Amino acid sequence: MIIQNLPFRIDRRVRSECRALTDAGYRVSVVCPQENGDEPASFQVDEVTVHSYPPPPESRGVMGYVREFVVCWWRTARAAARVHRDAPFQVIQACNPPDTYWLLALLWRLRRGVRFVYDQHDLCPEVYVAKFGRRDVLYKALLLLERATYRTADHVISTNGSYQQIALERGHVDPSRSSVVLSTPDADLMHRGDPEPGARDLGKHLVCYVGIMGSQDGVDRLLAAIEHVVKVRGRTDVRFALLGFGDALEELRADCTRRGLDLWVQFTGRVDHAAIGRWLSSADLGVTPDPPSEFNDRSTMNKTLEYMAHELPVVASDLTETRRSAGEAARYVPGTDPAAFGDAILEILDDPDRGREMGLAGRARIEGELSWRRQAETYVRVFDGLTGRTPAFSEKQG
Repeated sequence: MIIQNLPFRIDRRVRSECRALTDAGYRVSVVCPQENGDEPASFQVDEVTVHSYPPPPESRGVMGYVREFVVCWWRTARAAARVHRDAPFQVIQACNPPDTYWLLALLWRLRRGVRFVYDQHDLCPEVYVAKFGRRDVLYKALLLLERATYRTADHVISTNGSYQQIALERGHVDPSRSSVVLSTPDADLMHRGDPEPGARDLGKHLVCYVGIMGSQDGVDRLLAAIEHVVKVRGRTDVRFALLGFGDALEELRADCTRRGLDLWVQFTGRVDHAAIGRWLSSADLGVTPDPPSEFNDRSTMNKTLEYMAHELPVVASDLTETRRSAGEAARYVPGTDPAAFGDAILEILDDPDRGREMGLAGRARIEGELSWRRQAETYVRVFDGLTGRTPAFSEKQG
C-alpha cells in the first residue's frame, strides 16, 4: 500500500483500511514518508509492516511540487522492490495524491502479474484549480495522469458518490470495477473521552478546527469569522483551537497576529490522533470552513466526520458532500461571508440544547448509516475479488 502525502500513523483512512485487511487475514505492507527523522526505516504498527523513507523538504510552487513527486516516486519504487523481495505481494494499492503511481503499478503487473487498486482520496485536477486558480497545461497534465491511473487500475475505490461519478464519467471506469468506501471513523475507536488538560481554562466555549492548513482550506476565512465573533460581536468568552499543519500554517499564524486574535486562537501544529481526540472531547463545536469550489463541493471532509464521532455539532460551508455526510448534525452557511459564518457559530453555541441534539444526530449517523463496519465489508470484498479468496464477510452482512 502506497501513501505519499501523509505518514501512516496520521492517515486515519489508510490505517482503518489496513486494519480491515489484517482482520480478514491479509498480510499488509505500507510504503510512506517518515513521520519524523527518528523513525526507523521499517517497523510494525497494528500488524502492518511500515516501510518509511525520508521525505523531501516541503515545496512551494508548481515546480517544487513536481520535484517532490519525483523524489517520492523513486524512493517508493525502491521500497516496493525491497518489500517484494522479503514478502511477495499480489496487489498494490496507491492512495492519491499524486496520480503518479500507475506507472509503478503497471511495471509490477508486467513483471509479476500484480493487481492494482486505486484509492482516490483527492481529485488532483480540481485541487490544482482550487490552489492556483487556472486550467493551464499543468491542469491538463493532471487530467492525463488521472486518466492513466483509472485505465491502469483493476479496481477504483472512491471516497464518496461524487468521486465515483467522476471515475465513471470522466475516467470511463466500468461500474463493475468501481466501489465507494467512505472515510468514516470506526465508532468503536473514535468517541468522546478524556479532555485535553487546560483546553477550556480561558473561555466558556471552545470551538475546534481539525485539518490541513492550506490555501484552499478556508482557514483564512475562519480567522476572519473569528475576528467578527470577537471584535464585532464582542464575544471574548469563545476560544478557538486550530489543529493541523500545512504549507500555509505560518502565513495563517501571522494573519492571526495581524488581526489581534492571539488571545483567542491557538494553533497546535501537527498533533497525533490521541491529542485530536482529547481536543474534540473538550470542544463545544467543530467547524468546516472550506469555501465553495468544484473540488470542495465534491469532497467529503474527514474533519466533519470526526466532529460527528465526538458528538459535536458542526458549522460548515454549504457543500454537497458535507450535507450528505452530516445531515441534521450541521448548521450550513451559504456563500463565503465570514460574518455569516461567525454568526452561525454563535447561534449554535448560544443554543446548547440544539447543539446537543445536533451532536447526538451526528454520532447516530457514524454508528449507523455511515458506520465503518459497512465500509470495511465493501473494501475487503474488493481484495477478495482480485485475489480469488473466499470473502471474509458474507453477503448477508453487507
